[in-house]
Amino acid sequence: MDWTTASANKRSALDATIPPEWRLDVSWNDDPPMGFWAKSRVLTPKELTITEMPATLLVQELANGKLTAVAVTTAFCKRAALAHQLTNCLHEFFPDLAIAKARSLDEYFAKHKKVIGPLHGLPISLKDQARIKGVETSMGYVSWLDKKETEDSALTMLLEKAGAVLYVKTSVPQTLLCCETINNVFGRTINPRNRDWSCGGSSGGEGAIVAMRGSIIGVGTDLGGSIRVPAAFNSLFGLRPSHGRLPYAKLANTMEGQEAIHSVCGPICHSIPDMRLFVQSILSQNPWMYDSKVVPMPWRKHEEDAIKTKISSRSLTIGYYSCDGNVLPHPPILRAVEIVKRRLAKAGHMVVPWQPYKHAFAADLASRLCVADGGTEIFSNLRASGEPAIPNIDYLIRPEQPKMDVNELWNAQLQKWNYQNEYLEKIRCFEEKHGRELDAIIAPTSPYACVRHNKFNYYGYATVINVLDYTSVVIPVTFATKSIDRASYQFAPLSDLDRLVQAEYDPEAYHGAPAAVQVIGRRLTEERIMCIAEELVRLLRDD
Repeated sequence: MDWTTASANKRSALDATIPPEWRLDVSWNDDPPMGFWAKSRVLTPKELTITEMPATLLVQELANGKLTAVAVTTAFCKRAALAHQLTNCLHEFFPDLAIAKARSLDEYFAKHKKVIGPLHGLPISLKDQARIKGVETSMGYVSWLDKKETEDSALTMLLEKAGAVLYVKTSVPQTLLCCETINNVFGRTINPRNRDWSCGGSSGGEGAIVAMRGSIIGVGTDLGGSIRVPAAFNSLFGLRPSHGRLPYAKLANTMEGQEAIHSVCGPICHSIPDMRLFVQSILSQNPWMYDSKVVPMPWRKHEEDAIKTKISSRSLTIGYYSCDGNVLPHPPILRAVEIVKRRLAKAGHMVVPWQPYKHAFAADLASRLCVADGGTEIFSNLRASGEPAIPNIDYLIRPEQPKMDVNELWNAQLQKWNYQNEYLEKIRCFEEKHGRELDAIIAPTSPYACVRHNKFNYYGYATVINVLDYTSVVIPVTFATKSIDRASYQFAPLSDLDRLVQAEYDPEAYHGAPAAVQVIGRRLTEERIMCIAEELVRLLRDD
């Protein structure tokens, strides 16, 4: 069977999992996806209400018996089916299994009058990297089709142990190595706000389904921005935790065994309280007992309380930068950073410029480490089916791409470690100069508010944080406004890449695009950075 036939068969099989009564009239596909709810009669008014509730409230209503797991799961299965038909955000959909699981949770609750765990009855969506026993994990490779998993990933198992209901696996780009979401099996996933915009990647399916509220909390992964870019492009919240905080064991991956820059998993959601619910729920299951790389570090309330004390005394110290010195962000992103900076200062906190240190070097180092094998693994997966590479990753899989030998790889890894230590020294110098602890850094997540298809050309704003292995939380700030966010005609390009990125900006084309920032902290500071991000959200709303 050739790769095109195999892909067509898989798409047909996925379509068949959607019940006829959950299908949309194809004529509605001409509208922006996010605007279709008023026209759809698939969800009942109660189901629409359920899918609009925050996760923190849903788990409360499930725990007190006001909602059943079957009702909640059915509502999200329906909305996920609609989201997929409008954005193409799914790789796997298994509503029958999910509703059966929800029914067993309701039976347990009826018998014992208590919940199984902190996520009892809450549907959670998973990026296609997560292994679920009996379900396929294709990751957008044709050669990976028709192979059902024989075991669960550690995270999958822990989510079910906490009471979550699993019902979908979401779309990724071929190889996972680009910040758009397209592959030869399922095609392209689009942005719910505008069909011409990317949903981000590589956790793009999670960005789309959560934005459409076909999921309330979705699990993504991040090697170079793959949680943060979809969160930013879809006006959502995303957490890139440090390596070792949340379990990654037995997740499928590209470049498995690559240890120089670790991929991490984390949530994409609608609020910081929902983000905190997810992290606390996973940590409550002792993930270090199931993944040897997880640091045995339960949720540290004292770290959160330390930041709350600084917030109440208006004594946060926040660094910020608008440009990394390599590529200047588009006007909506520059304005978003300025909004956050101004609001923090107005609240009485100390806001000080941060000088990005060798970010161009770190971005280049990340690119070299991610193709240290010369593209051997990628070529192997593609050749197994005969499928071509998507255009977005041509730069990664050039046949002439050289492999690093062992000594070159060791040297590159040493450069990374040296860079991490140098960055710490810069933080120490900052703190000595100002006589205060640096609590966080505010920065762009990418140079784009959103990007048109096949136009994402610069990863540095996100990737440098992966090299440092710092904690980062994305928060939505504003939206691009064509009357305000005009391109500068006096612009002098910082580099050829900068010239390319700036040429893409069009105020008309990007009007209404979400503009976000990332809140960055040192390694393993998840409690602190989530708390600071939550305070920023409050300040922005008050403003």
